[in-house]
Amino acid sequence: MHPSHRLGLATLLLAGLLAGCATQTVVTMRDGTQYLTRDQPDTENLDGYYEFEDVAGNKVRVRADDVATIQEED
Repeated sequence: MHPSHRLGLATLLLAGLLAGCATQTVVTMRDGTQYLTRDQPDTENLDGYYEFEDVAGNKVRVRADDVATIQEED
């Protein structure tokens, strides 16, 4: 595994632990990319995008047409 991938994975895991009791959600894109979010993403806004913050604290904006599923993490 590439060192930058390890760092990214470690950051996501640590952020997930620090997120506490928030209901984490997995946003899966049609291309297979997955985002782990702190909370349920904002509903689709008027211009056809979802906006959310991932567990690492990055703000993400994706086209609603590119989203395959949005599910709460078990």
